[in-house]
Amino acid sequence: MKKHIFIVVTFIAIAFAMCTSTLTPKPRAYFRISLPEKHYSRITEKLPYSFEMPQYCHLEDEQSRGAEKYWTNIVFDKMNAKIHLSFKYLENNLDTLIDDSHTLAYKHTIKADAIDKKYYTDDSAHVFALVYNIKGNVASPIQFFATDSVKCFLRGSLYFNATPNKDSIAPVLDFVAQDITQLIETLRWEK
Repeated sequence: MKKHIFIVVTFIAIAFAMCTSTLTPKPRAYFRISLPEKHYSRITEKLPYSFEMPQYCHLEDEQSRGAEKYWTNIVFDKMNAKIHLSFKYLENNLDTLIDDSHTLAYKHTIKADAIDKKYYTDDSAHVFALVYNIKGNVASPIQFFATDSVKCFLRGSLYFNATPNKDSIAPVLDFVAQDITQLIETLRWEK
C-alpha cells in the first residue's frame, strides 16, 4: 500500500512541476529548400539573342494565346518558377516598349511594399537594362527589360507558381535573382 501511495504522490508532484513551467509556442516555419549548385551554359537556340542560363533550368516556347515569335520561358522546375521572356525588334517604338514595361512593373504597387530599380550598362555589348525588384506579396517579384536602343528589346518577368508569400519564397527569390543578373550580364544580341 505504501508503494502505491509513493507512486501516486510522485506522479502528482511531477504533474505540479510540469504545470509551473512556461510553455512557449514554436514560431511558424517553412520547409527547408535545397538549392542546386550554380553552373551556367550559353544558350544560343534559335533566338536573336544569347545568354548564360543555369543548367538546372530549361527553355520552353511560350504557348499562351497572343504569344509572338521569340517569346520563350526559362523554367525552374524544382523551384516552381518561370521567367517569361518576350522579345521584339524595335520599329521606332522604344519609348512605347519602355513605358509598357514600366506600367506592367508598377501595376504591382497595390500589393508591393517597395519597388527598387537597378540599371545595368554594357557599352561594349550594347546592352542597357533596368531591373525592377518588387518587394512584398506580389505575383511577379522581379521584372526587367534590356535593349540595344537600336534594334532589339527583351522583357522578362519572374513568376512563382504559388500564392505570393514573401517570407516563404525569399530564399528561392534571392537564388533566382542571381540567375537573372547572370542573364543580363551575359546577354548578347545576335547579328
